Amino acid sequence: MLTTEEITPLTATALTATPRATAMVKALTRKHGPLAIFQSGGCCDGSLPLCLLASEMLPSPNDVLLGHVGDAPVYIDREQYERWGEPGFLLDVAAGAPEGFSLGEGDAHFVSAPLSGWACQAQAA
Repeated sequence: MLTTEEITPLTATALTATPRATAMVKALTRKHGPLAIFQSGGCCDGSLPLCLLASEMLPSPNDVLLGHVGDAPVYIDREQYERWGEPGFLLDVAAGAPEGFSLGEGDAHFVSAPLSGWACQAQAA
């Protein structure tokens, strides 16, 4: 099992969370216990962050730590992060049921958007 010391942390600017996202992480933590969030490496709609119980999916040696929202670590695959131009991310909440196995609150789920890097530039074009 990996420890957080084995995961490469990034700068504090790699992750920003809205107050809604922070509140939802805190509410889900109170309800379910420790969480971990993984920025998926899909394309477009497949790029939603997955919020899971920390024990359900452990980070791999290929993951980097973007930062924390509340007490929840937020990870991304290192190769995906580099391929996207090492962007910063904004974690937010949107209406609708969460996709896949991700935890959410009622009719709300986590979404993310790149704040820098070529992925952000491509979205703006």
